[in-house]
Amino acid sequence: MSVERVSPINRRARAAVAALFLTNGALFANMAPRLPELKSEFALGEASYGFLVTAWPIGALIAGLAAGRLIRRFGSALVAVVGTMLTGLALLGAGNAPSLALLAGAFLLGGAMDAITDVAQNSHGLLVQRRYRRSILNSFHAFWSVGAVLGGLMAAGAMALKISLSVHFGISFLVFATVALIALKFCLTDRTEKTGAEEVLAKQELTGAPESVAKRRNHTAWVMTALVLISTAGVMVEDAGNSWATLYLADSLGTPAAFAALGYISLVGAQFIGRILGDGMVDRLGQRLVAQIGALCVVLGMGLALAFPSVPGSLLGFAAAGFGVATLVPAAMEHADRLPGLSPGTGLSVVSWLMRLGFLASPPLVGFIAENWGLRAGLLLVPLVGVIVLVCSPVLRAKEPRQPM
Repeated sequence: MSVERVSPINRRARAAVAALFLTNGALFANMAPRLPELKSEFALGEASYGFLVTAWPIGALIAGLAAGRLIRRFGSALVAVVGTMLTGLALLGAGNAPSLALLAGAFLLGGAMDAITDVAQNSHGLLVQRRYRRSILNSFHAFWSVGAVLGGLMAAGAMALKISLSVHFGISFLVFATVALIALKFCLTDRTEKTGAEEVLAKQELTGAPESVAKRRNHTAWVMTALVLISTAGVMVEDAGNSWATLYLADSLGTPAAFAALGYISLVGAQFIGRILGDGMVDRLGQRLVAQIGALCVVLGMGLALAFPSVPGSLLGFAAAGFGVATLVPAAMEHADRLPGLSPGTGLSVVSWLMRLGFLASPPLVGFIAENWGLRAGLLLVPLVGVIVLVCSPVLRAKEPRQPM
């Protein structure tokens, strides 16, 4: 079988998109392990802390649907880079906030910019994937996990060295804003982006099923609902690492603060491995079976870790959860972007926007349960969302039959 040669332009564009995903993962991960410090500084209870963290997804919900319009106006690459820089500035503001109100405002801005960046970088990634003519989207999300691990390690190092939040977040912003600006130079042009969108729309029109408009719309709505639930499950597990892993290991299991950051790192590190392997697994097994296996990893891994609490078991449990959800968000985004009857980018924007409900609902829900029954009980939400993925997984693509040579 011959391998189609990839042009240098497309290779550079792939590297640029990977760099954007890396910066996006690294920026928030620099702050996630230090959230308990903010909780302590402002003397917040578990429930209050949970509501503070929801400011991030609230900002995302407010701004998320604007991403499509901004992309059409300015191009996905420029929107992703500007959004990255504004996200970094918001985190820097959170690290220097003198009051709880300004801290919540910084979280709102950060969530809004992160949501726009997320849609823009995925839109550009799907454009590059179409030029490659094979699946590479999971690899981009793997670089997000690389960034998350890098950011988590930077945070752990800053905590161990007792570097202040303002200095730490300032260094993080300067480093990753520079990376994003360099990446912009190698992204695809606006003309290429518009041509790619036109090609997708034409393909959808040619391959659409000859059925009534109402029936197709109902089918699309049901599939979209399932895709939103799958992607929401993925981000709710990620939020367990972002918001609660460090706190659980430190407060519930008595782990030193710097070592407790390994809970978050284990989740995103295993998620990275799952995404590196994701494209190959999907090609061999189909997205449906991969999602089902991943859901079982989430249910069994975190279920056993919470049933028999220990530091090693919790690290393994968070790792199993991260590996299990590795391909969920990329799969949901790719399916949504290809749904018949929707213009290019519409399905992607809707799924990206609605899945933020997971980030909105998860912190206060876990916080409420933790306030009343303990954080260990609150984290039972993680295996529960694994069950949701199993229920919704039939909408994902099964393994395609081998084509005759």
